[in-house]
Amino acid sequence: MRLLERMRKEWFMIGIVLAIAGAKLEPSIGVNGGPLKPEITVSYIAVATIFFNSGLSLKTEELTGALVHIRLHLFIQIFTLAFFPATIWLFLQLLSITPINEWLLKGLQTVGCMPPPVSSAVILTKAVGGNEAAAIFNSAFGSFLGIIVTPLLLLLFLGSSSSVPFTSIFSQLFMTVVVPLVIGQIVRRYIKDWLERTKPPFGAVSSSVLLMIIYTTFCGTFSNPNIDLDRLSLVVILFIRIPMLKIVFAGHEHLSLISVPLLIYHPVQILLGSVLVPTIKSWMVSRQKGVKLTRPTV
Repeated sequence: MRLLERMRKEWFMIGIVLAIAGAKLEPSIGVNGGPLKPEITVSYIAVATIFFNSGLSLKTEELTGALVHIRLHLFIQIFTLAFFPATIWLFLQLLSITPINEWLLKGLQTVGCMPPPVSSAVILTKAVGGNEAAAIFNSAFGSFLGIIVTPLLLLLFLGSSSSVPFTSIFSQLFMTVVVPLVIGQIVRRYIKDWLERTKPPFGAVSSSVLLMIIYTTFCGTFSNPNIDLDRLSLVVILFIRIPMLKIVFAGHEHLSLISVPLLIYHPVQILLGSVLVPTIKSWMVSRQKGVKLTRPTV
C-alpha cells in the first residue's frame, strides 16, 4: 500500500523516467514525421492545450492583475535577454582557452540569446505553485520580444545576421499562445460555477502534456546523428546546459555543431526543471507559512 501511495504521489517523476526510456528504446515514434507527428501535435496542439488550460483555470482578475507588475516583468526580460546572454559571453571567453570545439561554444552563445521555451516555463511555474499569470505574460511577451532581440544579440555576440520571417513566427505564437488563452477565459465565464464546484485537475493535465513534450524532445535528441562529440566537449555542454537557429545559420558548414547545445538544452532544461519541482514547491510552501506566521494580527 505504501509503495502504491508513493507511486501515486510521484507519478510525474515516474512518467519522466518512462518517457525518456521509451524515447531511447524507439525514438522514431516521436521524431518529426513519425507516427506522433510532433511538428503538429506538440508545436501546435500541445502548446495550445497548455494555454487553453491556463486560460480556463486562472481567474480573469489574476491575469489582468499580473499586467501591473511592471518591475517584475522588467526584471525577467532584462535578466533573460540582456544579463544572461552577457554572462554566457563572459563565461565562454574562459572556455575558449580550453580544447572544446569553438563551434560548440558558439552554439552555447546561441542558446544564451534565446528566450525560454513558452510551454515548459508555464507548466513548471504552475507545478511549484508560483505566479502562473506572471509566467504566462512573461513567456508570451518574451517570445514575441525574442523575434526581434535574439537576431540582434546573435549579431552582437557572433556577427551572424539574417532576415527573420517575423510574420510567420508572430502568427504561430499568436495562434498557439494568445488565442487559446483568450478562448479559455471566454469558456471560463460560462462554466465558472462548475469549475469552482468540481475543481478539475488542471495541474495534472498540464503535467501530462509536459510528459508528451519530454518524450518527443528526447526522441529528437536520441535520433539525431549530429550528436557525435569528443567526451570533454559533450560533458561540458551537458553540465552547462528552433527554428530561428536554422534561419540565422542557414547553409553554414558548422550548423550541426552549433545545433548540439540547443538539441541538448531543451531536454536537459525540462528534465532538471521537473526534478526540482518537489524541492522548490516545498520551499515555497514553507516560505508562505512563514509569511503568514509573521503577519501581525489585528
